[in-house]
Amino acid sequence: MDRLALKYEKLLGILAETDGAVIAFSGGVDSTLLLHAANEALGDKVTAASIATPYVPQWEQREAREFAKQIGVKHIVVDMDFPAELRMNPPKHCYTCKKILFSKLLEVARENALKHVLEGTNIDDLSDYRPGIKALRDLKIRSPFVEAELAKAEIRELSRRFNLPTWDKPSFACLLSRMPVDVEVTNEALQQVEQAEVFLMKIGFPAVRVRHHGEVARIEVPADRLQDFINANEINGINNKLKEIGYRHVALDLGGYTMGSLNKK
Repeated sequence: MDRLALKYEKLLGILAETDGAVIAFSGGVDSTLLLHAANEALGDKVTAASIATPYVPQWEQREAREFAKQIGVKHIVVDMDFPAELRMNPPKHCYTCKKILFSKLLEVARENALKHVLEGTNIDDLSDYRPGIKALRDLKIRSPFVEAELAKAEIRELSRRFNLPTWDKPSFACLLSRMPVDVEVTNEALQQVEQAEVFLMKIGFPAVRVRHHGEVARIEVPADRLQDFINANEINGINNKLKEIGYRHVALDLGGYTMGSLNKK
């Protein structure tokens, strides 16, 4: 048994010891492997729970539902309106958001007589700027990947070994990360961003961010794909499509995709 397989066995042991848990399930790389492992370790003592809000794209909610159904896990979707505390997109919106969302998931756990809420933070996340992690700690939410010392690349490799559909899925963050901080976020703006990103993903840019600056869409793709994007504009009419969606100006960021580029104004 190789080192990674041993880590996975450790993960299964951690999950089995919970004797029942709610998995915070977004449908992303981390939460999909966590749900897969929890299903293996806990069987019918696991419940997947997803939060549906205006700033979580419809396509990701759909993928989460489809995977939970595919593996036969009980799946609860909690519909939640846009929290008033997040409407102005405060600098620490990740902390506030996680506090609100995971408080809801703790309610789901209590209602289903489950002892724990588990989520997919991995050890690489601990060295990144992630204020949401503090909210998880404040609420005593457990992070089994951290306990098993699993990094992102290992999670992707395990996902590949188990033929999970997310093994090579690009990392994703909620749509609030596309908006400048301290600026009111409207549902219309969120819909614009989602429509624009869905279009760009469909024409071959799975790792894309449409940063919303009012009438301006500032598009980030990996730096090695800038020329591909310019070529795709000629073929697919990106500029015209995004103007149809509602933007007045469409700009390509020559710096390429940068995580958290709107954390500061």
